[in-house]
Amino acid sequence: MTDFYIGLMSGTSADGIDAVLVDFSQAEPRLIATHYTPYSQTLREKILALCQQGNDEIQRMGELDVILGKELALAVNNLLAQQAIPASAIKAIGSHGQTIRHSPLHPHGFTLQIGDPNTIAANTGITTVADFRRKDIAMGGQGAPLVPAFHHQVFSSNKTARAIVNIGGIANVTLLSPTNPDSIIGFDTGPGNVLLDAWINLQQNKRHDENGAWAASGQVNINLLENMLADAYFQLPPPKSTGREYFNLSWLQQHLHAFPTITPIDVQTTLTELTARTIISAIKLHTPQCEVLLCGGGTHNHSLVTRLTEFAKPSFTITSTQQYGIHPDWVEAIAFAWLARQTINHQPGNLPKVTGAKKAVILGGIYNV
Repeated sequence: MTDFYIGLMSGTSADGIDAVLVDFSQAEPRLIATHYTPYSQTLREKILALCQQGNDEIQRMGELDVILGKELALAVNNLLAQQAIPASAIKAIGSHGQTIRHSPLHPHGFTLQIGDPNTIAANTGITTVADFRRKDIAMGGQGAPLVPAFHHQVFSSNKTARAIVNIGGIANVTLLSPTNPDSIIGFDTGPGNVLLDAWINLQQNKRHDENGAWAASGQVNINLLENMLADAYFQLPPPKSTGREYFNLSWLQQHLHAFPTITPIDVQTTLTELTARTIISAIKLHTPQCEVLLCGGGTHNHSLVTRLTEFAKPSFTITSTQQYGIHPDWVEAIAFAWLARQTINHQPGNLPKVTGAKKAVILGGIYNV
């Protein structure tokens, strides 16, 4: 008997939609199929425009909510079509949605993901679970990160301490202890790809630095690096989460004002070093030795992985989640399939120690056909 769920993920990088079909009928989740739908440049620009204040936001958000709902539904239908699996075989879809604002520390803290789940359910014929983050915030948490509970489920070891590092637009880490499974630590370390992508887009009109090739040709500017590392976010203890609202091109340009002669290529190299150092430094604060498993789009950035590996020596070994059976590109989408299953089965999905919530709760809303 199969236990099929679909997970949908579009992260801070806003590059496109990851869709996965997962079977949870065995002890370990089994990835059956994957499908990636890149966003068009026009759609991506609309998303990024909503991440900052602007005119006519409510109208633009309402329209984009439905547009993204249709795009997410199409990704599901294409995934099922390529496998010749009927919609009736799927228990539910877990859709993260596209984050356009994340402001949990505001006096009236909130987070907002769009991609209308009613539209997804109506266009796929499948029950959809969405809006995972706001229940955690209602319980006093930050609504992020939510993936550590899944990381614990699939990557924990009773022999080795492990750090699961997801490098999307924002980088987050989950620390798993072999001796105390209840002592899970998870938080956003800071920028992953978001500043790298923003800078190369500004300078070369490219979405990302392919394999980190541009950064590999420059040099780290130590003064700029130290200036950025002095940012208050990096000193905060967990629980903590962040997003594009904080780490963006404006943040970077504020730091660049003091360095008018720095070359664009050296900025890219220094930003790569910033991501690597903040990730490894964050892990070192909490554990003296562990195995680091990388996932997310940043694993394709050779320069970044090289710097992570060098900075991790000798305390940590760097590998990928592929070492333990899950390709790094699909970990987060599988996590939201798992979170949907938790919700459908009336099980909690958050970890209060990670998010700061008062208690573990069932996450998300269920949108039936």
